[in-house]
Amino acid sequence: MVRDLDNYEEPLYRASVHYGLTPVFWVQLRVTQTRPFALIESVCDVLASDNPSREILCRPLEHRWASPSATSSEWPIDPKTIQVSMQALPDESRTLSEWHDGFEGNPEIDERFVTYAEWLGDCPEPAPEAVTNVLTDVVETYEELGLPVTKENDSPSLIETERDARGTVRVKTLVQQLRHKYADRLDEGTLDRSWSSVAELSQLIATQRPGRREHSNARAIDILEANDIWLLNVPYVLAVGLIDGEWPQQTESVVPPELQEAILRGDGRVGTLAPRTAWTTGRDRDQFDDTLRAAGNGLIVTRHTESTSGEERRPSPLLDHLDTDLVPSDERRQLMSEERELPNDVRAMLNHEETNSE
Repeated sequence: MVRDLDNYEEPLYRASVHYGLTPVFWVQLRVTQTRPFALIESVCDVLASDNPSREILCRPLEHRWASPSATSSEWPIDPKTIQVSMQALPDESRTLSEWHDGFEGNPEIDERFVTYAEWLGDCPEPAPEAVTNVLTDVVETYEELGLPVTKENDSPSLIETERDARGTVRVKTLVQQLRHKYADRLDEGTLDRSWSSVAELSQLIATQRPGRREHSNARAIDILEANDIWLLNVPYVLAVGLIDGEWPQQTESVVPPELQEAILRGDGRVGTLAPRTAWTTGRDRDQFDDTLRAAGNGLIVTRHTESTSGEERRPSPLLDHLDTDLVPSDERRQLMSEERELPNDVRAMLNHEETNSE
């Protein structure tokens, strides 16, 4: 359990693999931040514009648009070729047909730009079925030709490849949902028939939180963000990253965190002072409370004492509200040694559950 997974996903993945464990990250995929979504959105933006600029026109290519009829490794166009061709394009906006005419016969512009412009010119009016067909071709071609590029450039952990693949699956589903929702909105008269409306509705669908998790094979170690543990009940919870400024996050104030905490607790003479609302970090405290409630049989809380650059990290004030058993330093070293051995308190916690289950 971590407050925010962004800074922890890769090191937790490496650590799990190192110790022969299977990590499963239960996170809500931010679809709008994936390349497949950016691709279909940029295509809609080009088709919605009567006179697209050079930047708007080339954005789908930058997101690895490829010709649906492509059968070779020539697609997608590599970033360097795109930039060289863009430098040869005029600054002023033009119609699609004018861009197409400008591409033809220009030796400074890659010939694949002509194929791209012809595809744009052949795209139909944005009726619901036509929108589905166009965007399905785009994302399926990305799956075939664009996704391998991500894998080729990825780290050995393949985290970006996994995220890209998940984004592709989600966007394919989104396109199918889009057809029906777009048709309904047109019938209701709440949207006009345009590619800009398609882009707007896609954004709306993509930002809705799905009613299921991204992984159906959750087993071994499930790694969640604190925002997602509400109402869960699991045997053991291991909360990491309990340092001041991270959980809870640091608030903007000239008052030192220690004094803020004393005022909030009402300790001594400072208890008569009125705390600022921003100090209460209510969301962080609620999520920490949810974390405690979720642990059915045992809870382990951890923190690091130094950053990767050697800066000191203070413990989270949230720990002040817990009655914990501190694992001795020699047992922590033993846990991280080659002859790994669980600390006595952790072993006792596990043995207690086994005794109760018998």
